[in-house]
Amino acid sequence: MKEKLKAALQILFGLAIAAAVILLNDDIAAFGDYGYAGVFIISALSSATLFIPAPGWAVVAAMATVLNPIYIGIIAGIGSAIGELTGYMVGDGALDITGRKKYENYLSFIKKNDMSAILIFSFLPNPFFDIAGIAAGAAKVPAWRYLLFCAIGRSTRYVLLAVLTAQFFP
Repeated sequence: MKEKLKAALQILFGLAIAAAVILLNDDIAAFGDYGYAGVFIISALSSATLFIPAPGWAVVAAMATVLNPIYIGIIAGIGSAIGELTGYMVGDGALDITGRKKYENYLSFIKKNDMSAILIFSFLPNPFFDIAGIAAGAAKVPAWRYLLFCAIGRSTRYVLLAVLTAQFFP
């Protein structure tokens, strides 16, 4: 019973964060005034939504024209990875409620391929990365591994975006 309550609280917490970000979406861009810290906050918040993309990449591109694009990309990637923990938490809690038996083969595959799957899916600009986060949480991939590989993939993507933006739109 205690595990099910903890799982339900994880799901509710992840969904509450995502809902708060969606409701405050119009106010998030104001953090851009805070330079690198603002990029971190915007990236974390825009990645905390579930299945509804928020335009964090636009702030990264805009800030890359006035700040160091390499730093912008790394900071945005780390912030984005932290924001993606909402999906991971929902997946971790959901599996504890629904049970592992019917998903055992799928979860085994994710555990074996977590590094490459998280790296690839976090690098690609797609709104379905939340599914990878939920799956990683459900597969009980250690949170530090998920966070590390997500940060590497997202930072690589944002560094590329920031450098290209700074190069072509000085």
